[in-house]
Amino acid sequence: MTGRVVVIGVGNALRGDDGVGPAVVEALRSRVPDGTILTVSDGEPARMLDLWRGADAVVVVEALRAHPASPGELHTLTAGEAAARSGGTASTHALGLGECLALAEALDRLPPRLVVHAMEVADVQLGARLSEPVRSALPELVDRVAASVRQAHGKEHEPHGAEGPQA
Repeated sequence: MTGRVVVIGVGNALRGDDGVGPAVVEALRSRVPDGTILTVSDGEPARMLDLWRGADAVVVVEALRAHPASPGELHTLTAGEAAARSGGTASTHALGLGECLALAEALDRLPPRLVVHAMEVADVQLGARLSEPVRSALPELVDRVAASVRQAHGKEHEPHGAEGPQA
């Protein structure tokens, strides 16, 4: 095990609420332990698999369109749960996370640990900004993702730069 932790913010900042993944990655820059890899992806499965190659833990941040929609509602899912929910929710991308996870499993390229933090979204129109419900829920989503990253690093309560007990 390498101890490599990767956070992938899936989405497009130019498409309104679809920019929630990239917004979380940007907000995490000073909040996660050193060595955490923060990256953004358009969600294309082959690129996603390349981004998490060699990782021990992967945290994916994704925008979801659910029916009926509840913009700003947060979901934390395992890889299996995310794949199973793909029928009831839709990624904002051509191929959803479910297809990506199925491909990874077929190719034996799922990371040992993967968690998905997803937010239900409203407006994904080109040129739109984050909607009010998504902007309001963004701090809680950032907190959840930061906690998952610290847990993956084995640092439950200490964000990057925090002073803690010295040995």
